Amino acid sequence: MTSVTHGRVLRIAAPIVLSNATVPLLGAVDTAVVGQLGDPASLGAVGIGAVILATLYWAFGFLRMSTSGLAAQAQGAGDMGERSAVLLRALIVGGLAGLALVAAQVALFAGAFALAPASARVEALAHQYLAIRIWGAPATIALYALTGWLVGLERTRAVLVLQLWQNGLNIGLDLWFVLGLDWGVPGVAGATLIAEWTGLALALWLARDAFGAALRQAVIRLGDRIAIRRMFSASRDIMGRTVLLQLSFTTFVFLGARFGDVTLAANQVLMQFLEITAYALDGLAFAAEALIGQAVGARSLADTRAAGRITMQWGLGGAAALALVFAAAGPIIIDLMTTSEEVRIEARAYLPWLVVAPLIGVAAWIYDGIFIGALLTGDMLRAMLASVAIYALALAVLVPLAGNHGLWAALMVMNAARTLTLWRLYPKVLALSARP
Repeated sequence: MTSVTHGRVLRIAAPIVLSNATVPLLGAVDTAVVGQLGDPASLGAVGIGAVILATLYWAFGFLRMSTSGLAAQAQGAGDMGERSAVLLRALIVGGLAGLALVAAQVALFAGAFALAPASARVEALAHQYLAIRIWGAPATIALYALTGWLVGLERTRAVLVLQLWQNGLNIGLDLWFVLGLDWGVPGVAGATLIAEWTGLALALWLARDAFGAALRQAVIRLGDRIAIRRMFSASRDIMGRTVLLQLSFTTFVFLGARFGDVTLAANQVLMQFLEITAYALDGLAFAAEALIGQAVGARSLADTRAAGRITMQWGLGGAAALALVFAAAGPIIIDLMTTSEEVRIEARAYLPWLVVAPLIGVAAWIYDGIFIGALLTGDMLRAMLASVAIYALALAVLVPLAGNHGLWAALMVMNAARTLTLWRLYPKVLALSARP
């Protein structure tokens, strides 16, 4: 018998899907509130400032995933001391990383504006925004650790509560500070800063049992060299895999620019379909992280098989539903995203690739969750390296032959390669959970 059921998978996944739905809403409100100022420079400053910080914080995204896998395995093994120690180590790393960003802010922001120069007024306003928001760096990166810990323990409802609090407070303070008090760009930054630090306080309360009876044992084990080595090894592999994935999408955008402004704009519109897919299916990858991690920690082969099978079934079902939605409503979605008729026509020409994209890519996303939960992150990185090599070959062959259609085809080839390479390595996950 296995304790992994369809209901358990959905209880983990559903709150993540709802949580993800709040993310684009915050960006839209930020833009709309600043837009009411009637100052293009303010809008540009908030946009470029947010991108700079998102890029800096993105480098530490590995902390969420590695913490999730480590916490899930400790939970599955029934090791409450290590479960708490995992969170403490991750919080220390997150806090120190955030303080390092604060200390290096002058050099970081100067480098960012050297790479992407803007007008003097935009840069001045962006510096105001960044000078306030950078003080949220320790809280933001520490929140990655707390979110990963909660996911690993299947507490995704707590993650939803946290996201609703942060985004809801941010939106409310945006409206008050900018439209009510007329604080302009500093008001937007201040709203986000308060949301970040109060979010950290709420997350610590939601994870309060990590600081309970097992805390003394966790503190004693903080310096465990084997555990620290596992943490940094997993973090290194996940970061490497993420960098490769990001470079692949960056290459896609740059190559698409060769086909002219209209095609570039159409590709950007269609990339939002991939964003929608990721937001919708992320919950199932998170479920795989938690359930596989716990099953491996408990050395339960039956639970590992069930978790892999059920998350993949729901992933394929969700991908099929998205494919149907994109096929039926894709042209309407495109029309909502752009008013340019030539971009609309161009985007519709490549829409079929986005209809099949969820079906081709879903298994790779679920396998990512499985390998993170099993902490076989080195295998995941090697699979990504092989997939990127295949992607490069596909680009070299297909783009000259078929132009932008070849570019989209190469992206599909990469996702298929990710699935196949991870599928070949999947028996390692089963072997790991079968160990005595």
